[in-house]
Amino acid sequence: MQQSTKAIVLKAIKYGDTSLIVKVFTASSGIKSYLLQGILSQKRAKLNKAHFMPLTQLEIIAQHKDKGGLERISEARISFPYQTIHFDMAKNAIVLFLAEFLTNAIQEEAENKPLFSFIESALQWLDTHEKTANFHLFFLVTISRYFGFYPSEDHKDTPYFDLVEGAFVDRLSLHPCIEEPEIYYFKSILGINFDTLSDVKMSQQIRRQLVKHLMIYYKHHLDGFRTPKSIHILNEVFS
Repeated sequence: MQQSTKAIVLKAIKYGDTSLIVKVFTASSGIKSYLLQGILSQKRAKLNKAHFMPLTQLEIIAQHKDKGGLERISEARISFPYQTIHFDMAKNAIVLFLAEFLTNAIQEEAENKPLFSFIESALQWLDTHEKTANFHLFFLVTISRYFGFYPSEDHKDTPYFDLVEGAFVDRLSLHPCIEEPEIYYFKSILGINFDTLSDVKMSQQIRRQLVKHLMIYYKHHLDGFRTPKSIHILNEVFS
């Protein structure tokens, strides 16, 4: 069945000498994988390989057989042209990390328009704003709501956050926890929005530690989740 849908590119892998296999999160059908034959050929390809960079936002027309195999894209155009993401080193590091994170985290082959809309609008915000050092932290915390395990804010005045229970607690246990000094900044991120992100002031060391804690959180709450290998690039840029 031919279908027109918005899509966000997650991953592209070279297949043979001239083709790509791309993993895409679509607004209409969740995760889809497409074979783009001949897109790397020296001859004029029907599709533009530059359209399949990580987290590019597209409008595609695709053939969906929905049989679990590779699908086909007949047309693709950029729906939101990024102005800064691919040219700003820090933003590009964030995008590479989040693309790998989303590849690991989104597993559903079904429509999830609230999740798609959040990712779409978040990336547009990243592209159009300058103060983005806390963006990836807010993104990682907020998107957990769409996966069903947003941190409970009950007992937020207690000094620890249990990463296994997903709750604030008043004492340490054998479970990994967020504690001082990171707990203050973790609490500061909860319940805010993108436009107040720059109000949260923290060091690069705190940011790196919070990312580390959040990767542990996802490993405990999302089956099969793996920490993105590109986390080291993120840490190098924010060092």
